[in-house]
Order: sequence, then structure tokens, then C-alpha cells
Amino acid sequence: MSKSEVSQLILQGISGSPGICIGKAYIVDREGVDVIKRYSIAESLLPEEINRFKDAVEKAKQEYSNIIDSLDEDLGAELNILESHMLLFKDKMLYEKCIQTIIDNKINAEWSLKNVTRQIKLMFRGVEDLYLKARANDIEQVSEKIMSYLVGVHDEKISDINKRVILVAHDISPADTSQIQLERIMGFVTDRGGKDSHTSIIAKSLKIPTVLGLGTATINIKNDDLLIVDGSAGIIVINPEEDVLFDYEEKRWRFDRNREVLARDSHLPAVTKDGVLFDLSSNIELVEEVVAAKDSGATGIGLFRTEFLYLDLKKFPTEEELFLKYKEVAELMNPLPVTVRTLDINGDKVNPHLYGIEEENPALGLRAIRYCLHNPEIFVTQLKAILRAAAFGNLNLLIPMISSVHELLNVKKIINKVVVDLEKEGKPFKKDISLGIMIEIPSAVMMAEELAEHVDFFSIGTNDLIQYTLAIDRRNRQVAHLFQPLNLAVLKMIKITIDAATKKGIKVIMCGEMAGDPINLPLLMEMGIKDFSMNSASIPIIKQLIRNIDSKQLKGLFKQALKLNNCNAITDIIKTKFKDIPPFKEEDQI
Repeated sequence: MSKSEVSQLILQGISGSPGICIGKAYIVDREGVDVIKRYSIAESLLPEEINRFKDAVEKAKQEYSNIIDSLDEDLGAELNILESHMLLFKDKMLYEKCIQTIIDNKINAEWSLKNVTRQIKLMFRGVEDLYLKARANDIEQVSEKIMSYLVGVHDEKISDINKRVILVAHDISPADTSQIQLERIMGFVTDRGGKDSHTSIIAKSLKIPTVLGLGTATINIKNDDLLIVDGSAGIIVINPEEDVLFDYEEKRWRFDRNREVLARDSHLPAVTKDGVLFDLSSNIELVEEVVAAKDSGATGIGLFRTEFLYLDLKKFPTEEELFLKYKEVAELMNPLPVTVRTLDINGDKVNPHLYGIEEENPALGLRAIRYCLHNPEIFVTQLKAILRAAAFGNLNLLIPMISSVHELLNVKKIINKVVVDLEKEGKPFKKDISLGIMIEIPSAVMMAEELAEHVDFFSIGTNDLIQYTLAIDRRNRQVAHLFQPLNLAVLKMIKITIDAATKKGIKVIMCGEMAGDPINLPLLMEMGIKDFSMNSASIPIIKQLIRNIDSKQLKGLFKQALKLNNCNAITDIIKTKFKDIPPFKEEDQI
């Protein structure tokens, strides 16, 4: 089919990161192993089919062997996992059963492997024993690796892509996005994901136009298809018609021009017309993002998400490796503050090399501070690195997912032990580091006054607070429309937290994605928040909004919102009230 015969197709998804890019599609297919069809094999061809299966097993085994050979000998835990996987390649339950199923049913190797793996999963589903559950998970991972060789689908390193393209994938993990090279990747689109997923967060920090939650992108898009990605509207256009392409070239020019105008004023303070000053800090995941934070006019790093130092590795980083990274950020930002959040692993940030147990509901499982308290040696290593780096700059310590006072007190005991250990070791460190906790669980909100007695500041993590308050999986496109920051339940949770912090005389900062969306700012400002942290790309826009507002205009906005039961109605009130202020003015919208 010629290019002229290819018809235009428009798909609506979720805005992951604003902006417009136009370019050729590059499929990163990690889901091909799931698209398996059953077909019959003639009896005379069964030996050939069995050999094809055996060949896939041998190639998968060789890949594992190469990985094992590349690892340091002191990585005992990981070596044990990989070596146990090696044994499973010839496990009777998997290997011999697959061959027998091919023979008995005269079917293709892919369907046999899929069916046998499904039977194993069903067999272990009701088992309580953690060892057996882990073994079932190991078998599934080995099965996926064999399947990738049967169907010819292999993981591809995004960092190895050597041409300028738009990535198309079923899903892109935070670890994947951290490999993106801006001179190669113009934007990306995925079947999965939501507005406030960590994939979206990184895309915003990199200023890459992104559309998520499309559902059928990998089905409808082929390699080298021409794509328009409208990250602002959450739309992609596949093989656009000439007039549509022309219109989007104009829109892209306008968006880039507006961004340049905002960047020129980004060094100016975030102060209202009547002189009320606000602090706008930057959220970062990688050391390299410090430059973007400074360029945006950030007054500090309000949230340094440290788990990405772990996700990119096949081992836990050492104290020295972590120390050097944290020290670099502290020195680059000094004397501006840097708030380092401790490891928030699992949930939607899983590294199978570090955590091999599959949880049925990871968002409610062993994640963040729960994981650290369960693995104190890992927690101690990170705390030592942070306290040591604090001697070289203005670092604060932030603990995620605290749910009770008892939990917080256990954390403080470990911090005190780390201080004693560092004193004995004679290493330079900062003892009186400012300690804060994330407020992102409803129980923490309800206990905010009690928690405030033990910390120096609160950091409201709206991404998880919304998720847990509304029982919404923010990665699930089926319920993404219910993830509403301006839901009254969420607003009341935030107000309770602000009031508790004010009463106890501690600082409160908002570091979730809610802080970087202009539509939320007037309401949050009136509720009493003066410190915000957001992705660097949002800071110039939010600064512009604040500089054009007189704080008197905000009076009564929260009370007005409380009288409404509809998020859209609250949004309409804000847009109407501030319609003459950028970015709400029509000419400022793309």
C-alpha cells in the first residue's frame, strides 16, 4: 500500500506531557509475547517444532549465562536468583511438560508454553507458602524469556536507538524513560499509563511531548508511520492528511514560542501583584536534571526521587556510589536547599533484579518506607550516604509513605543509629539534618497533628494521596478519568494537613503533580500553601500565573469550591475568575 493510500487515524489518550512533535514511529514491542495464536502442527513436523522449542530454551539459557558471567562475585543474592532460573530451563514442570503438550496436542510451541505456564500459575494461585509463590513467579519469568525467542521479540535498549524518532510502546517503565536521549527521542506514546504515572512525571521533566493510555497504539501504529503527538490535548494522529499536518506545524511553532517567552522570565521571583512571595522548587529524578531546574528559576530541589539510582542497576548501589550522587546534587545547588526522599521502591517502580516477589496489589504492599524498614541494611546504607552528602550542601531528608507515629519513631531510631555509626567511623556528615515526611496516605492526614510533633516539615505527595483517597489506580486507563485532584475529598485532606502544620509551626510543601497544573494553583494558594515543588518545565508557567494574580482575588475561593460537588464546576469557576490571566487567556492556550 502506498503512502497516499494510507488513511489518517486519530486516537485519544491521556496527556502525559505537553507539547507537540511530528516524526516517524519507532515500535518498542515488549508485549509481542502476549499475542500468541494456536495452530496445528502436522505429525511429520512435530520433531522440527520440538527442536524449535529446544533451540529457544538454549538461547534463553545462554542469555542468562552471559548475564551471570558479567556480574561481580559479591552479588550473591542476584547470582542465586539467576542461577536458580538456569535450573528452571530444564525443569520437568515446564520443559518436559511443554514438549509433551506439543506431541499430545500437535500444536505450536508458543501455545504449548503459554498453556503450560498458565496451568502452573493456576496451581500455585492458592498457595500461601512464600517460597512456592516465588518459585511460580520464577517459572513465569523464565517462560517469558523462552517465549521472546520463540516469537522473535526481544527487549531493546532505548539508549541504543540511533535515529530521531517517536517511541511507541505498550508501556515504558521509569527505568526505560531514564535512558532517553533527547537528541534521539522526540516524544513517546503508550497503550498504558495515566496522567500522574511516574512515566508521565519523567516525560514532563524532560519536556518530551507524551500521550499515554491509548490502549491500541501498538496495534494501529506501524514502524515508520508518520505521527503527530499532541501531548497537550492527549491526541495522536497517525499518517496525518496534508492540511492537518500544516495546522499542527503552526500549533507546534506557537507552543515552542510561548515556552521560549516564559523561559526568558523564569529568573524572576514568584511574587503576586500585592507582594506575596511563593517558593517554587523542582522535582528531579536524575542528577542531570539539576541544570533544567536552575534554568527554570527553581528556588531549590523540593523532591529528589532517589529510586531511579536503583532502578537502572542490577544490584543495590553502595554507600559510596549513593554518596557521590547526592554530594554532586548538593554541591551543584548549594546554597539552595535539596530535599532527598529515601527509597520509594515497588508500586509502579519495580526492579525485578532487586525485588523478586510478585505482589497482587503492589500499591498497598511492601513499598517505600515499609520496604526500607523490612530491609534495614539497605535503608542504613542510603541514610549514611545522605547524611554524609549533607556536609557538602543544604540537604533535607524526606521519608515517604509514613502511615503512623509508631512507624515514624522506628525511622528516627534508625537515623539515630546511623549518626552513632558515622561518628564511630569518623566520616564527615551533618547531624542536625532537617527531617520531613510525605503526607500521601489518609491515615497520615488524620494523624497530621501528632506526626507534626516529630518532624520539621510536611511534604504533600498529591499523586499517591489522590490515589489512596479515591481508591484509583493511577496507572489504570479504565479509571483514569476518576483521578481528580479537585475532588472535594482530596481538597479537604490537603486543608487538614495545612491546618495541622500551621498549628504545630512546621513548614508544609506540596510536591505532587497537582502543584504543577495551573488550574489548581489559585485554590491551593488560597488554602495556605506557599511552597510548591514541581517538574522543572512547569515552573515558568506557574511563576507567570502567580505574578499576574493579586492575592485578594483568591479570597473565598476554597469556601466556594466546598459548596460544589463537581470537579468540572470548580474548574469552570477558576477559569472564569482568572480568564484574563495567562495561561487561562484564550490566546495562550494551544
